[in-house]
This record gives sequence, structure tokens and C-alpha cells, in this order.
Amino acid sequence: MDDLNTVGDLARDALAAYEDLLSLAEDIEDEWTYVNDLAAAWQERVGELINEQGSESATALEEAAISRAVDEIGRISDPHRAIDWLSTFPQIVLVTLGQRS
Repeated sequence: MDDLNTVGDLARDALAAYEDLLSLAEDIEDEWTYVNDLAAAWQERVGELINEQGSESATALEEAAISRAVDEIGRISDPHRAIDWLSTFPQIVLVTLGQRS
């Protein structure tokens, strides 16, 4: 990432990584409805962040934190662990970028 990223850029990068996490979590058929409802709520909340602060410049620390969080969820291979992170990851994104959930 470079120093020209905005809060919106970082949030959209996070949402793209979140989609991969969601795909993994959806493998648990018994949890499909829960997983999708949970994901929809958090995707909406991150979308609100983009609308509210998306054009603001991101700091190098924010870029590094989001990059690290994206990297961390990219390592998840267990669908049950992915479900756990469906609520944790967006909260990390929101707190990192100045929002409270």
C-alpha cells in the first residue's frame, strides 16, 4: 500500500478479503443463514464507514494495521474459525479506521 490510500480504499480492501472469509464460512451448511445474516450486517456497517469517511486520507499506521488484519484472515482455512472472524474482523477494521461498533 502507498501513502495515497484513503479510508475508503482500505475499507474496500478489507471488504474484498471479508468476501473470501465469508466464502469459507459458508461451507458449514447448518450455519449458512447465520453466516450470511452476520456478514450482511457487518458489510453494511463498513459500507457506512466508506460513505462517512471514505475520502479521508489514511495514515501509514492505519494502512499497516488493515494490511496485517487482511493477511491474518487470509491464513484462515477452517470454516468454523472463519465464522468466528466474521464478526471480529469488521470490528478491527472499524476501530482501526476510527469507528466504534
